[in-house]
Amino acid sequence: MNAGHPVLSKLIPPRTVSVLGSTGSVGTQTIELLLAEPERFQVRALVAGRNATLLAQQAVALRAELAVVADESSYGTLRDALAGSGIKVAAGKDAVVAAAAMDADWTMAAITGAAGLAPTLAAIKRGAYVGLANKEALVCAGDVMLRAVREAGATLLPVDSEHNAIFQSLADGNRGALEKIILTASGGPFRTASLEEMERATPAKALKHPVWSMGAKISIDSATMMNKGLELIEAARLFNLDETEIEVLVHPQSIIHGMVYYQDGSVLAQLGSPDMRIPIAHTLAWPKRMATTSPRLDLAAVSRLEFAEPDLVRFPALRLAREVLQNGGGAPTILNAANEVAVEAFLTDRIGFLDISRSVEQTLFRLGTLKAETIEDVVALDALARRTALDLLPVSAV
Repeated sequence: MNAGHPVLSKLIPPRTVSVLGSTGSVGTQTIELLLAEPERFQVRALVAGRNATLLAQQAVALRAELAVVADESSYGTLRDALAGSGIKVAAGKDAVVAAAAMDADWTMAAITGAAGLAPTLAAIKRGAYVGLANKEALVCAGDVMLRAVREAGATLLPVDSEHNAIFQSLADGNRGALEKIILTASGGPFRTASLEEMERATPAKALKHPVWSMGAKISIDSATMMNKGLELIEAARLFNLDETEIEVLVHPQSIIHGMVYYQDGSVLAQLGSPDMRIPIAHTLAWPKRMATTSPRLDLAAVSRLEFAEPDLVRFPALRLAREVLQNGGGAPTILNAANEVAVEAFLTDRIGFLDISRSVEQTLFRLGTLKAETIEDVVALDALARRTALDLLPVSAV
């Protein structure tokens, strides 16, 4: 007998889940998967930033126990929308962390940026499965997060398509025979653009990713390839790898998401359509699998798979990420914070596209190598890096 048997299925309780960042890109796709198999999951908490209207709709559809909005000014909208539903409501940063700490078998950590640090850590400390879609958690506070994982006996399940691909390719348990891993990158909208074209790039053009549909911040990170730099740092943390054991290849088709090279010459790769529902579903059902409506991969139709070395002159963010990984300490925290400031400045037309990486590099140079051994250290260094990055912006941009 197996879990699909109608009698046995009734004996298996539904997996309890919470979704942190439920109204974002990853969050809404997670909600879609939960709605597809409602009998398989019981939703404890849904957390959003400020979109109280969508959050309320999700909470009602999934019969969630609790709905939390981080923006306290949105509390009234959420409360009114859920009046009479029996669903508890709360607002504010403390409420977000409390929701993350609720008992649940599986938690999706999809709050973007450094704002996701505290709630992700709270979920980890429960010792359950955590679907990690917030790469900044391991970039900013890798040592702190991994120490908490070990102490709590938690399991991190990578949601980023590239890390999920590596996770799946390591499933045979031969981690000790690994030679190197390869993370693939689409190359973003400026893969073939000249430096002159990139210098003139507008936010509208940078946001037009050729393959993936993502939020504004991660779309810009993809355009600068900072997302791949952050993923490189995250991969080193997740899989306990040295920086020299991680390579990046530009793969515009986004069909192969990651590869593992083994000492015997074998290469294991995970392939799939560029659809985030695939890695989300893999972590949501892990160690089992679940069906999705994602487009099935037709290799004959794809016909051709291309690969190229990334251009570190046009995409210096990758170089900065490697340097930061080599320097260690609080350097990754500074990199991430400075990048968030620079991306926001670009999106609001205060700096140019190529100024993003320049700003990050200047901030790293100004602050040097500082330690970040506790979550308090990380939070303080993150704030310092943001202030420094703002101070270094051109006067006309402030």
